[in-house]
Amino acid sequence: MSETSQDRSETGKPQRKWRRKKTGQLPDRLMSVDALRGFDMFWIVGAGYLFSAIDSWSDSKFWTLVKTQLTHVEWEGLRFYDLIFPLFVFIVGVSIVLSLQKAVVKHGRLACARKVILRGALLFAVGLFYSGGFSQLWPDIRVLGVLQRIALCYTAAGLLFLAFRARWLVVISSVLLLGYWLVMWRVDIRDIRMTPAAMAELAEQKGTTNTVELFQQTEETIYGQFEPGYNVANHFDFKFLPGKLYDTYWDPEGMLSTFPAIVTCLLGVLSGIWLLRDTRTPGWRAVLLIVAGSLLFSAGWAWSLHFPVVKKLWTSSFVLAAGGYSMVLLGVFFQVVDVWRIQRWCQPFVWVGSNAITLYLAAQIVGYRKLAERFVGGDVRDWLNAQSKGVGEVVLALGALLVMLLFARFLYRRNIFIRL
Repeated sequence: MSETSQDRSETGKPQRKWRRKKTGQLPDRLMSVDALRGFDMFWIVGAGYLFSAIDSWSDSKFWTLVKTQLTHVEWEGLRFYDLIFPLFVFIVGVSIVLSLQKAVVKHGRLACARKVILRGALLFAVGLFYSGGFSQLWPDIRVLGVLQRIALCYTAAGLLFLAFRARWLVVISSVLLLGYWLVMWRVDIRDIRMTPAAMAELAEQKGTTNTVELFQQTEETIYGQFEPGYNVANHFDFKFLPGKLYDTYWDPEGMLSTFPAIVTCLLGVLSGIWLLRDTRTPGWRAVLLIVAGSLLFSAGWAWSLHFPVVKKLWTSSFVLAAGGYSMVLLGVFFQVVDVWRIQRWCQPFVWVGSNAITLYLAAQIVGYRKLAERFVGGDVRDWLNAQSKGVGEVVLALGALLVMLLFARFLYRRNIFIRL
């Protein structure tokens, strides 16, 4: 297409499209959101294994530090890997705005609400399948899990977005966070620690291994506890969550902690609404999003003095800290990718982000490492390890990552987008 006179400034130099108007017009699909989603999934399905292999091969303290950051904290605190899951839930919220805002105008709120419920139900069913489906007998089937939590957050946040304006979403988010804090802080629980070691010791004292009896026989109560297996959310799971519980007596994606997780998704919704506002230039939107995220992150750590940052409880302070971090990352990606239009570097992330759930499922069902072993496993890996200890594992990890990226590129280049 030939260049028109409107494409040049008074000096005759071409202008960048995002600078043409003071308010700034954005494309229908933000590449930065796909890139950030892909960046997040990159760490889930391949990068963690790669850096762990590099640490085994190298004696550098730097790689040991990186490996540490790619593991979860046991309970309280934050590492980089603890922020991966909430970042994905946050991006789901951003995507809700991008996908539904125009759909509401075209199809109406009721039709969009039905679509949200159906997609949420489908993703929940896929989550059950991912967790093993009906391969086990009841009650050894896990009802809640990572994909199920995403499904519940997507459904709740999507319906709230369709029903309320932004200011009411802020109010609802505040009520959910404060309400969860009050419940965790003030509701009484039985004075019993629901951990394998503590329960084994109590069983020996009481002469029974029936955990329900041990729980019911404990008459003393306590409140304001946030330790593993010794808090309202974990006790609630033990009493009311059916099926297999991931941590024996409770689940990190349990029932009560789903409510603050919905707020994580709503923070993504609010960020998406802000990005699409046309009252400020895109650059200012990015800057203000970064500032807001920094303040939210600081507020989370301030709240942690009374309500600790615990991912497995998805505490309110964790929501603010992880949500603030996610906002900052979104602001940076938006500024670089969609405002400055520096995009070549993020193409692999875009491939992954465009089919994130599909690649996640493939990692479990097929296994990228299993495929990579067909090329650089067995004798090839052993020979490489003989040349330099650990290098075979590094090559295998790189191979697994390459298989994932090639699969993602194949889907993207052929316009195959499997979105649940």
